[in-house]
Amino acid sequence: MKLKIALAQISTRLGNVQLNLEKHLAYLGEAHSKGADLVVFPELSLTGYGLQDLTPAVACRPNADDPLFRPLLAASQQLDLVVGFVEEDVRNRFFISSAYLSRGQVLHVHRKVYLPTYGMFDEGRFFAWGDSVRAFDTRFGRMGMLICEDFWHASPSYLLWLDGADVMLFMSSSPSRGLGTAAQLGSARWVNHILRAYASQYTSFVLHTNRVGFEDGLNFWGGATVYDPNGDLLGEGPALEEALTLVNIDLNQLHRTRARLPLLRDERTALVQRELNRILSDSSNSSGR
Repeated sequence: MKLKIALAQISTRLGNVQLNLEKHLAYLGEAHSKGADLVVFPELSLTGYGLQDLTPAVACRPNADDPLFRPLLAASQQLDLVVGFVEEDVRNRFFISSAYLSRGQVLHVHRKVYLPTYGMFDEGRFFAWGDSVRAFDTRFGRMGMLICEDFWHASPSYLLWLDGADVMLFMSSSPSRGLGTAAQLGSARWVNHILRAYASQYTSFVLHTNRVGFEDGLNFWGGATVYDPNGDLLGEGPALEEALTLVNIDLNQLHRTRARLPLLRDERTALVQRELNRILSDSSNSSGR
């Protein structure tokens, strides 16, 4: 099966969800006219990143009754899409979330598991931690989603791999850092090292969309990418500007790569479980001394 992916690296207006929604719908229309099957927007694409005290005012629940999601669900009748938003649960906790929409339905919502609260980041003050990492089925196969800091840690992508995700969708609001003599920003170079490693290590497709633009002194670098199961770069968006990057992927590459390199076949999950149990038990005993 062949799939046309559209990576929408957009600049969002902080707290202006209506304006951001209109931009989403415009990009979805453009992607549909170009034959895209799936459009992936960045982390918090509907709200902007540095929300702080604005968080409760922009929060929503991903269903057809929500005025923000209603037009997005309608658009998903034409093509699948991933959007980033602030989710409020029934206990009035707020999460950094991404939702996968298809044919008028919310197929899956991922809540960000790792919230950076160091350096320039302050997410732990305003958001609750997600507590699950799960793959899900789509009409294009089984996929998984992670948000920014999630894929800086090894375990979430590993869990998605074991749970059957053949296509990993990563979204971020990654600021520009590490300006030097190299042609690529330090932050972009580091992220792309990780993405390439995951694609080749897990013999899976890895797609990444990062936002662009300025917000409260931060600049976001864009640079959307798609890697195939060999770790080869299939497509890349420009740096520091809005763009809709279209990339064709051939899902049959999963078969070709895994026949040559059966890492998934040979993964010893029972050994991993046993050794994790030992490590956690040793840690618990040590802390009690």
